[in-house]
Amino acid sequence: MSQQFHHQNDTKVISSSLLDNASLLFCGRFWKFQRKESQFQAFVKKFLASRVFMIIMISTIISNAIVMILWTYPKSRLPLFRFFEASEFFFLAIYISEFIIKLYADPIGFWEDGYNLLDVVIFFIVFIPHIIPKIMGIYYPYINIAQGIQSLRILKIITYSRGMRTLITSVGQIASIVASVLILFFVLMYIFAILGFCLFGVSERADLDNWGNLALAFFTLFSLATVDGWTDLQEQLDARNFLLSRVFTIIFILLASFVFLSMFVGVMIIHTENSMKKFERELTLERHTILMEEKQAILKRQQEEVSQLMQTQKNVDYSFAELVENFKKTLQHTDPMVLDDFGTSLPFIDVYLSTLDNQDATISKLQELYYEMVHVLRLMLEDLPQKEQSQSSEKVLTSWAHTFLL
Repeated sequence: MSQQFHHQNDTKVISSSLLDNASLLFCGRFWKFQRKESQFQAFVKKFLASRVFMIIMISTIISNAIVMILWTYPKSRLPLFRFFEASEFFFLAIYISEFIIKLYADPIGFWEDGYNLLDVVIFFIVFIPHIIPKIMGIYYPYINIAQGIQSLRILKIITYSRGMRTLITSVGQIASIVASVLILFFVLMYIFAILGFCLFGVSERADLDNWGNLALAFFTLFSLATVDGWTDLQEQLDARNFLLSRVFTIIFILLASFVFLSMFVGVMIIHTENSMKKFERELTLERHTILMEEKQAILKRQQEEVSQLMQTQKNVDYSFAELVENFKKTLQHTDPMVLDDFGTSLPFIDVYLSTLDNQDATISKLQELYYEMVHVLRLMLEDLPQKEQSQSSEKVLTSWAHTFLL
């Protein structure tokens, strides 16, 4: 019994150790997989933010728009039917890939961006002409509407254009002001529509085609507000001898066209200009940030090279000139030279002071060499006779001066 009990305990220990090893192996592999997946996800995010992806998507959207333009011509629709069909599947594949990649890169943040939601709506609109014939048949009477709304595909370009997004944001910011202007304009048209109906749509000489009811009066006033064919409308009123028609027309055009519409356009221009200035400031700040990051990277590289130079000077018995030449070979002259905060680093100060010390030592040795040359020349002149001394002194001085100048 004791042997059987020990055997069972050994079996349990072995099985538990195997389970622990298996769980550790599984956790290790899962951690490696999760780490690789996070690295790949970071790579996908970097690719989505790159200029290459933006160029690919903008080119695809523009190409799709051009193909849709060609599809509207009856002469090219039948001969290029296969081309249109293949290009449609090609564009669908790109849009599906874009949706999957964006959703994989940020599954939660994808739904928080309004422009991504616009892409999702367009993504489902793209499939409507392919789904309706399968469900309702190819002779469904409203299939043309589904094909017509495919023009909304070009709205995907807004996602990749910061300028368009800025304009849309500015329009959204002034939505309340625009709504107030439009409400005032509607109130003005309502007052003049009732007045016009009572003046020109009730009497025996009534103009029933333009002022017969409130809806027609609204449409006529809209034509007057846009100053589109207002002379024809006024001629019809003059033909019926309405005395107040010209005063009515002039007052409404002054209020509607010169006041309210000008106010609407002015509000749009002012807020759009402010948004564009803000957009330019953001671009300037972004460029400055990128430039500072590049400077920091170059500064870090230069500091590392200076530190390596100092370490090499300590470990290897090189001359200072050789170290400087080796340092010059590491420099990349295509990069901008960073001077900000570079002179305050301790490695640079140490190398700079060492350079000054070497320069001082070199100048001191040159001065000693010239002093020795002058002393030797003086001794040589003292040993020569008087007559030869003057001639040789001139030659020696001339040659020494020539050597000194060289």
